[in-house]
Amino acid sequence: MKPVRKAIIPAAGLGTRFLPATKALAKEMLPIVDTPTIEYIVREAIASGIEDIVVVDGKSKRSIEDHFDSNPELENNLREKNKLELLKVVEETTDINMYFIRQSHPKGLGDAILTAKDFIGDEPFVVLLGDDLMQDEVPLTKQLIERYHETGESTLAVLEVPHDQVSEYGVIDPAAKVKEDGLYRVKSFVEKPQPEDAPSDLAIIGRYLLTPEIFEELEQTKPGKGGEIQLTDAIDSLNNRQHVYAHEFKGDRYDIGSKIGFLETNIEFGLKHPQTKDQLRAYIKELAAKL
Repeated sequence: MKPVRKAIIPAAGLGTRFLPATKALAKEMLPIVDTPTIEYIVREAIASGIEDIVVVDGKSKRSIEDHFDSNPELENNLREKNKLELLKVVEETTDINMYFIRQSHPKGLGDAILTAKDFIGDEPFVVLLGDDLMQDEVPLTKQLIERYHETGESTLAVLEVPHDQVSEYGVIDPAAKVKEDGLYRVKSFVEKPQPEDAPSDLAIIGRYLLTPEIFEELEQTKPGKGGEIQLTDAIDSLNNRQHVYAHEFKGDRYDIGSKIGFLETNIEFGLKHPQTKDQLRAYIKELAAKL
């Protein structure tokens, strides 16, 4: 069994939900307190043992590359002013094996993954989407890698959501619960079902561990809604030739793909940040009293 060493982070989306901020700034660079959202995703990958990361980006995404590049002028300035803690923070983002591939046309998540085919080669790999931040004692990506060591097959992360919210997600139709700790064999996938039609409340969230055979399926997948190649369609086809599993995530998920989710995440992370937690807590209490 080959080790899981590589990760794909799709970052070519236009970020229209966050206009006008994303007209010139990559959505992935919007900060949670003081850290770009994509850095949280990269940290999760590194903490899970990933060695090489490829970011599939698009136009107006140069700020992502700059963030993970060295900045000698800034580093020298911090060094001269003896701001060594800040210098360490800045240098940490440059000591990562990061690669960048341009997705020339926005043809969907499946196409973004296919763009990185030559980078991945014939190895299993993980996909981390930037709209979800995951926190747990063991990083979710590492949990998926551990499941792969058990099964040797593709595994998706799922989360149990309230039944009346299943129409907002793609959900799995589980064939069987393989392990009581939350490992399922997947029968099929259902995209945004009505609650009365949903086969389960297990929603697919933004982490995937895929075997390289997915590229063959992506190459055969026809464009769907909006002319985009859907990753879930390719995974559904893969499920006809290999078992696909779902791992239930029990940690904390932060949805930063919407304005309200982004604001809520900033507040929650701000209440944990050592430089903001006390003042923010006091402010929230003061504001609540006014409301």
